[in-house]
Amino acid sequence: MTYALRSLNPLDLPQVLTLNNEAVPAVYALDADLLATLVATATHSVVVTTVEDVHTVAGFVIGFAPSAEYASESYRWFEARSSDFLYVDRIVVAPNARSQGLGELLYASVFQAAREAHATEVVCEVNTFPPNPQLLAFHSRLGFTTVGEQTNTGDTGAAALLTALVS
Repeated sequence: MTYALRSLNPLDLPQVLTLNNEAVPAVYALDADLLATLVATATHSVVVTTVEDVHTVAGFVIGFAPSAEYASESYRWFEARSSDFLYVDRIVVAPNARSQGLGELLYASVFQAAREAHATEVVCEVNTFPPNPQLLAFHSRLGFTTVGEQTNTGDTGAAALLTALVS
């Protein structure tokens, strides 16, 4: 199959919400209103589709630049340490589309957006509790390194805070 990237649009929101909530606990659950707010606030929101069916979302990424109106603990951690990043809040690939290079394709769009914004790093978090060793390995292959760890409010989870330099 041939895949294509495009900007996430309002018609994609129901599919994106379903993909997001099917990916819990790798990402946090959302409701429709919160998702719409995230996308409206995001610096970078992209979906991947097949060229043959541009209306079916196979994956998505949502990211934020510094100074966004976003209360995520991890985002705020990165914002306190730097003002020169693009934060990947969530990246999800549909279960039936995994292992086809879509994560790399979505991250390529993130790194391109970071270059265009003259950011020096792409940052994100990956759950360590509950553990997600496959996702940590994926990020390592893309050049991410751990720069911190964070326990979420209420000790409901923990995450590795990762960064990769933009070249």
